Amino acid sequence: MKQTLLIVFLVLSSLVQGQNTLDGTIQHYPHGKVFLLAFYGEKTALVDSTLSDSAGHFSFTFSSFRLSGMYRVQWGKEGLVDLIWNHENIRFVTTRTNPEDSLMIQESVENKINQNYSTLDKVNQTKLQLLMPLVDYYPVKDRFYGTVVQEMEKIQKKQKIYLDSLVKLYPNTYAVRMAKIYQTPFISSSLGNTERISFLKQHYFDNIDFSDTALLRSTVFANKAISYLALYSNNRLQQKQLEAEFIKAVTIMLSAASVNPEIYKFWLDYLVSGFDKYHFDEVITYIADNFQDPYACEDQTRKTALQKKLETFKKLSVGNEAPEVETTDSKGKPVKLSDINSEYTLLVFWSSECSHCSAMMPLLKELYDKQKPKRIEVMAISIDTSRAAWTGFLKENRLNWINGSDLKGFGGKAVDDYNIYATPTMFLLDKQKKILAKPITMRELEQVLRENKLIVLITHDAKEGKAGIGSPDNLGKESIY
Repeated sequence: MKQTLLIVFLVLSSLVQGQNTLDGTIQHYPHGKVFLLAFYGEKTALVDSTLSDSAGHFSFTFSSFRLSGMYRVQWGKEGLVDLIWNHENIRFVTTRTNPEDSLMIQESVENKINQNYSTLDKVNQTKLQLLMPLVDYYPVKDRFYGTVVQEMEKIQKKQKIYLDSLVKLYPNTYAVRMAKIYQTPFISSSLGNTERISFLKQHYFDNIDFSDTALLRSTVFANKAISYLALYSNNRLQQKQLEAEFIKAVTIMLSAASVNPEIYKFWLDYLVSGFDKYHFDEVITYIADNFQDPYACEDQTRKTALQKKLETFKKLSVGNEAPEVETTDSKGKPVKLSDINSEYTLLVFWSSECSHCSAMMPLLKELYDKQKPKRIEVMAISIDTSRAAWTGFLKENRLNWINGSDLKGFGGKAVDDYNIYATPTMFLLDKQKKILAKPITMRELEQVLRENKLIVLITHDAKEGKAGIGSPDNLGKESIY
């Protein structure tokens, strides 16, 4: 018995000794709720919560089993600080309303390194952004041009020397490993703007350590992806042109990350979710056709969620037949997409709780009601979970098209079949239920309808200039909208 108690005591002692604390003081935040969240990419998950004392002080305990990474301390509506924990005590002081600028790290080597390097990097990046246009456009023969060139290269060299010194002094710190990922290649002043961008596109990932999967528990790989995609972004390009550029970027990014399946999968999922959010369908289709989850299994029952998502995106490409939708209407009667006998069908996924939907649905109804003759049927699938909220919205807005819902929210079969992650989401289908377009907004929908000569000006409303859906054959030359 004594021996058992001794073993238990020794185990408990070792656990206590392996613990670290995160002690913080938020000035002017007495007796307030404080949350601790862990990062994975840009996503956060709640770890713990506590209350500050009368002085705004609080504390969290980290066991030796917790993984190193970035953690967020959050309070109130907008108060937050992001910190690195790597098996050491952390102590800091900040203010309630201006936490980032007033942050003082009192204890933690990791966070002192990170704060100092981040401050230096921000200053240097600002200087370089100001100097590069001078290098591009200032007269080369002017004596000041030489000064600008020297300063541009000196800033980069000094930062590299500083980072190299940190690597020698603190080689295994999480903060230094993050800084190495963020560091961009040296840019020669001899390169013009176009050459500079081209150089960065080719060499952006030259010195990235893709084996360091622990850094996935921070925002570093997500931020690196965004900064690389920015090299391909140009607001003068039309969407098709921009998608072609992003396809080039995606190919280079995923090829570079392919040496490590975990980071490769993270970027694959991150890119698919991001491009889906902004409806860059051609980029998503390209990714789905050319890349797959490295952990995917040929066994259909064991395929990963990411692989299923990629395969669904391929099925939802423009030109493919839309998946069947079977649900019930507001009176409990079954409705099917394939039963709709209309020249065109607009499939809309929406929710009564979605503010964008509340604004769009009345406009869509106005367009729907003006059809003469009727050429487009609307099938509106609600992802509500409350029957009262769903049917109440239908009655209030007099939505007299085909309405359906299984009241399962984002857990419904149709939602899964169509990769619905946000509302509203629309699919314009032809008579054979093949996907013609996937507009995001009413403006985009109207553009698609114009391209298919479906939006016209109703003759008796021509003076008011109201849009409607009709047959161009029955209208004058000025009837096409």
